[in-house]
Amino acid sequence: MSRLLLLSNSTLPGTPFLSWPATFAREFLGDERGNLLFIPFAAVTFSYDEYAKSVREAVARWGYEIESVHNSGNCRQAVNDAAAVVIGGGNTFALLNQLYRHGLVGLIKEKVRWGTPFIGWSAGANVACPTLMTTNDMPIVMPPSFDALNLVPFQINPHYTGFKQPGHGGETRRQRIDEFLTLNPTRRVIGLPEGMLLSVEENNLALKGSGTAVLFVHDKPPENFSAGDDVGVLLRETN
Repeated sequence: MSRLLLLSNSTLPGTPFLSWPATFAREFLGDERGNLLFIPFAAVTFSYDEYAKSVREAVARWGYEIESVHNSGNCRQAVNDAAAVVIGGGNTFALLNQLYRHGLVGLIKEKVRWGTPFIGWSAGANVACPTLMTTNDMPIVMPPSFDALNLVPFQINPHYTGFKQPGHGGETRRQRIDEFLTLNPTRRVIGLPEGMLLSVEENNLALKGSGTAVLFVHDKPPENFSAGDDVGVLLRETN
């Protein structure tokens, strides 16, 4: 692992798009003013142009400039030239499908492994994991594989909530994660609530933001974590 900023979500109620993580993003990117590259492939019900415009405006408020890979003419070259890779949220299946289609899965993995900073929120955080199997999204397309970028040795469930709607008979988020762990018992899943993120700097992992994250491990009770708590257990390699 190298340098990653993995966000549960982009927007909190009543706040502008990508405003809540601005301080964390500035701290993470530092003086990097080079070629920041946005990957909008998780967008489905709105265009890549619309998505890129919103991200460009938000990142400008952070104090940086960013361009979208879909405007590059050569996606692989754009990733090769990127000083940082930023992947937005939306539908994780659509996102991973396009990453495979453009031959970017292995390329991004290598770029990040050699030190290129990576920022992802929601679906963009999902694809940093070994697989997309702990996403909340419907499988609206079938990517060639569920294997994702594998930038971290754990799974993320973004937008995590322990809420159970009264009178609703469907499974809770925890029950869905328990299903995943029953069939994938060596994995660890961090339920990341909105307003929280994981910052990875080499082999140091920090939980930041407001809220309570929940660690799920097979056959163990869930464990709660707040910002600043030691979450090093997530860095243990899975079998």
